[in-house]
Amino acid sequence: MIDESLKDKPKSEMTAEERVHSFQGKLYSKAKQDKEFRFYVLYDKLYIPYFLKEAWRRVKANKGAKGYDKVDFQDIENYGVEKYLAEIGEELRTETYKAQPVLRVYIPKANGKLRPLGIPTIKDRIVQMSCKMVIEPIFEADFEDCSYGFRPERSAHQAVSTISYNLKHGKQEVFDADLSAFFDNIPHDKLLFLVEQRITDKRILKLIRQWLKAPFFDSDHKLHKSTKGTPQGGVISPLLANLYLNLVDKAVARKDGHFYKYGVKIVRYADDFILMARHIPPECLDYLNKMLARMELTLNQEKTRLIQALKEPFDFLGFTFRYDRDLHGRKILYLNTAPSKKSEAKLRDKIRQQLRKNGHKKPQDIVRLLNPIIQGWFNYYTIDKVSYPNKSKRNIRYYLMDKLYRFYRRKSQRRCKLYRQNAYEKLVTKYGLYNLSDRNDRRNCECLE
Repeated sequence: MIDESLKDKPKSEMTAEERVHSFQGKLYSKAKQDKEFRFYVLYDKLYIPYFLKEAWRRVKANKGAKGYDKVDFQDIENYGVEKYLAEIGEELRTETYKAQPVLRVYIPKANGKLRPLGIPTIKDRIVQMSCKMVIEPIFEADFEDCSYGFRPERSAHQAVSTISYNLKHGKQEVFDADLSAFFDNIPHDKLLFLVEQRITDKRILKLIRQWLKAPFFDSDHKLHKSTKGTPQGGVISPLLANLYLNLVDKAVARKDGHFYKYGVKIVRYADDFILMARHIPPECLDYLNKMLARMELTLNQEKTRLIQALKEPFDFLGFTFRYDRDLHGRKILYLNTAPSKKSEAKLRDKIRQQLRKNGHKKPQDIVRLLNPIIQGWFNYYTIDKVSYPNKSKRNIRYYLMDKLYRFYRRKSQRRCKLYRQNAYEKLVTKYGLYNLSDRNDRRNCECLE
């Protein structure tokens, strides 16, 4: 959280982003040095112009849909961004700001069910972002190293690397936990109690309470009260979720606790986490269940399982971790980390949807639509060399060859130029489709005698 390059730089020469980073570094240092300190004057930072300017920049970069008020980014730019931010700042300064209802939408899950997302208005997202930038460094100073999701300078790849490290060092019994509707079930009173352990500024607490209690506009076109949970889609929700589940992280890491004496480690990414050890005794899992019950959370028993990694693969963050036998028949097991079948299926589904929606586009337009999807997917699996995606590349290449052949065959009645040609190769060589024949990736595996 501390940027050493900003220490000696005059404020007059700093950008809005740099001034925010500088302030965050000071808060982080204070919180790290004094674990008992409670911050009591923070609210006035929220409406400082450079804070609101940086909040707007980040919210816009995240894109996102319209909220309950149906105002989008273009509407705000037409109105005037500076004027809009100044009005928000005045509402915060005079304490007349009120959170607006949250628009609830549903997105399909892989199992056919629907996941509810809460979309705040852009105005609320800006204020939430400004608040998040102020309070995040305080809680970051308290978070455990085992948490990787939605945190500064942390990523899914670091979590995957940690899992691989633990497996290679003998922690091959894995408890793969799945929390039932976590974001929807966080109790407001317990969450606010945790916030108050570090922040006593009543105006900040009032804002967070507003966002938690804001009614949601559902598909029945009615407003509903929010009695628990934090909207999965709100800017500040991931920080609040990390704060709540930090209780579990600390319980596992505590040196006098049930988990530490058995060498149990936790790797968590937002509400997804696994426990790892040479052996996880039943008393540890009993303690975990009792703790979650006190937190008013439950495990999804259908998806939660205890795994022997040497015998059975498991998935985490879109990766499959499995041990494969040596190709030459020797009794050697290799730890292989690769894209999961579920993730491959999602990529194929996205490709299929794009081709279905854009049947009349030119080849260069098809490439322009497909490249971000395909390249973004493979970038996720090749950055930091945490996995071996070459088999997935072959699978997706064969899928594209067949899919593009069928795609252009359907257009044959309009004398499509790519009919009866190797459409995939043509799109790669002539129009710049992402080349899935590239085999520059190095295999990421370790052997176990």
